[in-house]
Amino acid sequence: MKKYELERRQYVIGGLALAVVIGYIVRLVFLQLIPNDYEQIAWNNALYRKVVYPSRGAIYDRTGRLLVYNQPAYDVMVITRELSDLDTLDFCNTLHISRQKFEERMKNITDTSKNPGYSSYSQQLFMPQISATDFQVLQEKMFRFKGFYIRERTTRQYNYPYAAHVLGDVAEVSASDVDADSYYRAGDYIGKLGVERSYESVLRGQKGVEVLLRDARGKIQGHYRDGADDRQPEQGKDVMLSLDIGLQALGERLMQGKRGSIVAIEPATGEVLCLVSSPTFSPFDLLGKQRGSNIRQMLADPNRPMFNRAVSGTYPPGSTFKTSQALTFMQEGIVDPNTTYYPCNGGFHYKNQKLGCHVHQSPLSLKPAIATSCNGFFCWGLFNMFGNRTKYPTVQDAMTTWKDYMVSMGFGYKLGIDIPGEARGMIPNAEYYDHHLGRWNALTVKSISIGQGEVTLTPLQIANLGATIANRGYYITPHVVKAIKGGHIADSLLERHYTKVSAKYYSEVVSGMRSAVTTGTCKGAQSPWYDVCGKTGTAENRGHDHSVFMGFAPQHDPQIAISVYVENGGYGATFGVPIGALMMEQYIRGELSAESKARAAAISNRSIN
Repeated sequence: MKKYELERRQYVIGGLALAVVIGYIVRLVFLQLIPNDYEQIAWNNALYRKVVYPSRGAIYDRTGRLLVYNQPAYDVMVITRELSDLDTLDFCNTLHISRQKFEERMKNITDTSKNPGYSSYSQQLFMPQISATDFQVLQEKMFRFKGFYIRERTTRQYNYPYAAHVLGDVAEVSASDVDADSYYRAGDYIGKLGVERSYESVLRGQKGVEVLLRDARGKIQGHYRDGADDRQPEQGKDVMLSLDIGLQALGERLMQGKRGSIVAIEPATGEVLCLVSSPTFSPFDLLGKQRGSNIRQMLADPNRPMFNRAVSGTYPPGSTFKTSQALTFMQEGIVDPNTTYYPCNGGFHYKNQKLGCHVHQSPLSLKPAIATSCNGFFCWGLFNMFGNRTKYPTVQDAMTTWKDYMVSMGFGYKLGIDIPGEARGMIPNAEYYDHHLGRWNALTVKSISIGQGEVTLTPLQIANLGATIANRGYYITPHVVKAIKGGHIADSLLERHYTKVSAKYYSEVVSGMRSAVTTGTCKGAQSPWYDVCGKTGTAENRGHDHSVFMGFAPQHDPQIAISVYVENGGYGATFGVPIGALMMEQYIRGELSAESKARAAAISNRSIN
C-alpha cells in the first residue's frame, strides 16, 4: 500500500514538473514568435516610422498655364502613448489655443467613434496647417513636448480664382474615406470635389516611410539599418485639363449676377473647353482654416453656389431640343426636307388641342422651321409619328422608338463626364406615361417635341447635342482632363458614340441651324469671321422663362460647340445668344474685338433678380 502511494506521488510530481517545463516553453514561444503588446511597446520605443507624404500632382489648363500647385504646410501630430510631463499651458500658448480646446481635441482623438483609425502607437492629427511663424516657434520647443511631432506636407494653392467646380479641393479624410481605402489613415488628406476627387489616385502619388532609431529619451539617432527599410514617396502625376482658363474666366464674368451655366466642348475630341456654373465661388474659399466656415456659409446660401448647375442641374431644353426631333422624324421617314404642315396660324391646332407659337411665315419646310423655331411643325411631326399605326402598332411602340433615338443622342442617362455629380436628366418612356396617365396619345404628350413637358436635360447634354450635330452624327464622351503626365486617360473617354441617325440628315439640320443665324432667331450670333450655326430656346417656367442657346462654329470645321442656359433670362436671344457669340469669338479668335468687349462688359453688369 505504501509502495503504491509512493509511485502515485512520483507520477504527480513528475506531471507537475512536466507542466512547468511545457508552460515555460509555451511562454518562450509566445514571447519570441507571436506579436504582442510588449514587443509592440519595445519596437515603438526604439523605432519611429515617419510617414513621408508625396507631393501632389500639379494641374494645368490646355495651354499649359499652371492652375493648381503645392505650397509647404505643417501639421501638429501626437502619439498619445508617448505623452509625459507635458507643460500644457506652454504648449497651448505656443499654438495660440485654449486649454479647453486642447482637452476637447485630445478627447476627440481618442474617441474611436469619431476617430475609427485611432491607435495609441501611431501618429494622430492634433492640429492641421499651422502658420510658418508658429511652426518655427514650435520647432524650437519640440524637445519640451514629448509625444508631439511636426508633419511637413503640402497644401494646394491656386493661380486663378476660376473653375472651382471643376478643380475641386483637398481636405482631411472622413471616417468613411478611411474605411473605403486602406491607403488612408486619420489625418491624411484627400480630394473632395471636382478633378481632385475623380483623379485622386493619379494626383495623390504614393506615401513613403522613414524608419528612424530612437534612444531611451526618445531622441532620433538616425535611420534604422542605414535606411535599408526606408521607402521613398512617389510624386503624384501632373494633370493637364482640357479647359481654357481664359475662356472660363470670360464665362464666369458674363454670368455674374445670373443663375445658370455655360458649357463648351471641342467636338472632334469631346474635350470640355469651359464649364461655368453660376453663381460660383473662388477656389481660394476652400483653403486653410476658413474652409469649414466658408462651406457652411455657401450651403446656407439660397442661390446654392456650390451646386454645379452645368452637370447637376436639369432643365427643360426648350427649342434647342427641336433639332433632335427633326433628326428622328427624318430618319423614321415621318418628314423629309420638303415636308410642310398646315399653316401654323399661331401654333399647333387639332380639334380642341392647341399649343401656341410666335409669328412667322407659314407653312414652312424643315429648314425654315428650325430657323424660325416653329412649334407647330414639330408638334405635327410627333403627332404623325405617334399616330402611325402602319409603322407602330401602338402608341407605346412609337414612344419606345422615339425614346431609343433620344438615348442614342446622349439623353436620359449620364454621359460619363470625369467629374463627380453628373445628373441624368429625364427622357420619359411608355411605361412612365402608362403609370402616370393611364390612357394617353400623341396629343397628351405633344409638348415633348418642343423640349417641354417631362423632358429635362443637363446643360452638358445640351452642349453635347451641339457637338453631335457639329460632328454630323457622333459624339465623344465629354471630359475635362486632356492628358496625364506619365499616364493616360481612360479609353472610355475617347470612344465615339454614334446616334441612330444617318449623317445626311445631320447636314439638313446643320443648314437649318445656319439659317437660324443668318435669317432666324439667332441673328445676334452672326460673325464676320466665321459661319455660326445655332438654335435658341425659350424654356417655359413658372416664373420668367429660361434663356437658352445651343450652337457651334465654324460650320464646316467646328472648333467649339456650346450651350448657354440663363435661368429666368427670358427669350433665348436676350442672354443665351449674345453670351454664346462672345464665348465662341473668344475661343476661335483668341480675343474679343473692341465692340465685343463693350458688349461683354454690359452683359456682365446685368443681373437677374
